[in-house]
Amino acid sequence: GTFLSGMIMPNIAAFIAWGFITALFIEKGPFPIAVIGGFGVDDAGAANPGLVGPMVRYMLPILIAAQGGRMVYGVRGAVVAVVATMGVIMSTTEPMFMGAMIMGPLAAWLMMKVDAIWDGKIKPGFEMLVNNFSAGILSAGLAVASFYVFGPIFRAISDALGSGVDWLIAHSLLPL
Repeated sequence: GTFLSGMIMPNIAAFIAWGFITALFIEKGPFPIAVIGGFGVDDAGAANPGLVGPMVRYMLPILIAAQGGRMVYGVRGAVVAVVATMGVIMSTTEPMFMGAMIMGPLAAWLMMKVDAIWDGKIKPGFEMLVNNFSAGILSAGLAVASFYVFGPIFRAISDALGSGVDWLIAHSLLPL
């Protein structure tokens, strides 16, 4: 619990900002995005997604993953965590908070284990090359695995938990 809250607490300001933006710019808000001069559609006529949807789908999970990766393995872990988490985010249309909270720290931990394999065995001058390529290869592999394997698993878990909440609501057991 402490570790999970440690991923969320540094990002509370982003959640508050998203809440304000949501309250102001959703369709029923005082400044709906479709009504504000010219922001409703782009040059091709496609609807502008505004800020609310992209922030909850991409920004917030990426911030959570970056913080989880940073907690496990510093900035290097944060970078690998973000790339790996993009696979989970893109595997579904739903916000992937659970996927970010699992994939972020997992990706950073795996990067730490991969670095331990050749720690002290790389010739001077080649450390940056080996470190960057190993991080790039691992994060790309994790992003693909996240997209095809972990994303559907997290989606199924999220759907099951959502069904459980729906059942509680339908049976007037929400306080539970």
